[in-house]
Amino acid sequence: MSDNKHNLQYFETRSMRELFDAMQAWQVENKQRFLSLSIEREENAVCCIALTNPSEVIIVDGGEVEGVYVSNGALSVKQARPL
Repeated sequence: MSDNKHNLQYFETRSMRELFDAMQAWQVENKQRFLSLSIEREENAVCCIALTNPSEVIIVDGGEVEGVYVSNGALSVKQARPL
């Protein structure tokens, strides 16, 4: 698992099509999703600042173990001790 604690990405291209291609290639290469995007035109470029899903947020199907898991389509959290 990568240490993705820095979840800010920057892309700059000449067109929206190039921006799409660059961002799609980044997602495939890094196996991460974008949480939010801000796309702006700056002079002759199309720029995007994107937030990715940081590694601190991990959802797993852990069954009966402590943690976060999915059961029957619902997200559940189990704690070892009450707060």
